[in-house]
Amino acid sequence: MEDWQNGGFGLYIHWPFCKAKCPYCDFNSHVSNTINEADWQAAYLSEIDRISTLTHGRLLNSVFFGGGTPSLMSPELIAAILERVQSRWTLANDCEITMEANPTSVEAGRFRGYRDAGVNRLSMGIQSLRENDLKALGRLHSVEDARKAFDIAKDSFDRISFDLIYARQQQTLDDWKIELKEALDMAVDHLSLYQLTIEEGTAFGDRYSRGKLSGLPTEDTATDMYFATQEICDAAGMSAYEVSNHAQKGSESRHNEIYWRYGDYAGIGPGAHGRLTINGQKYATDTPLSPTLWLEKVRKTGSGEGACTSLPADEQLTEFLLMGLRLSEGVDIGRASALQGSPFVIQNKYLSEDGLITTENGRLSVTPKGRPLLNAILRELIP
Repeated sequence: MEDWQNGGFGLYIHWPFCKAKCPYCDFNSHVSNTINEADWQAAYLSEIDRISTLTHGRLLNSVFFGGGTPSLMSPELIAAILERVQSRWTLANDCEITMEANPTSVEAGRFRGYRDAGVNRLSMGIQSLRENDLKALGRLHSVEDARKAFDIAKDSFDRISFDLIYARQQQTLDDWKIELKEALDMAVDHLSLYQLTIEEGTAFGDRYSRGKLSGLPTEDTATDMYFATQEICDAAGMSAYEVSNHAQKGSESRHNEIYWRYGDYAGIGPGAHGRLTINGQKYATDTPLSPTLWLEKVRKTGSGEGACTSLPADEQLTEFLLMGLRLSEGVDIGRASALQGSPFVIQNKYLSEDGLITTENGRLSVTPKGRPLLNAILRELIP
């Protein structure tokens, strides 16, 4: 068995367009007044055909439409893509097909069409249940829009997740506790709860560098919010299975688990990354960020791929640890040893003595106490 089979195989499809660019977002998203879906459909189908020849015979465990705002795609485009996917790979019986969506009334009206096209899981970018904070985050929907869209989604999908951002401007610990409990009352089976991070190259990053982003919680308050999140979600039966993701047992995101378990995944679309094992060698793939350049590349060369770089064993081990230790289940020490080519040994004994990591039943994991210190722990563990 090849190493990637421990994690499975997934397909990521990137739709690069949004109605507006959120000030905190550093994803590859663009605002465009005109989009020719016929051109995009041709490019996506061409890339599916190309990648399927490289991965012939594999079982496909998941498909994920990310962005950008994939719910700006027509149901007909989604249907055409999924029809081609199903003709090129054998889908697992429990194949998860997820679409990211924004909760505006126009997009919510398409949910039934997406379901009929084959989507069986929705991930909604709600981000906040407070009107003022939605405006500050640059969101185009209201709290009422979000709740209505979520109710509509529940009529079409059995599996629904939504995102919230905490440690926002002017937000207190008590504010977040109240909002989180409201979110849990709404939730179906999954929540993604992210601490606001200020990224370079974003509007928030620019404001922060000029001292114009006021009211951010202190580091101590943000840490308190993190621990409160774990406590409240645990009590509600939505424990964290990954640093920022919470789910009822059995409702974890199968696609994201492919990333975290260091499986293989193909990335299609501008700015999409991939990890593919071909003839026993794992490769890192990427694509041009520009939607126009990506379309042109597919049209002229028959491939939207940019770089395709073979990953040496030490880099594979690093990525395996970086991804896998985000999961509460941790990583298999045997896999780490196989990737390293020698027994994987933890050099820093104080990590265990201080209760930050644990090794049980052949697995290495970061404890709840160590989770907020994950980056520092990784620096100690990675050879």
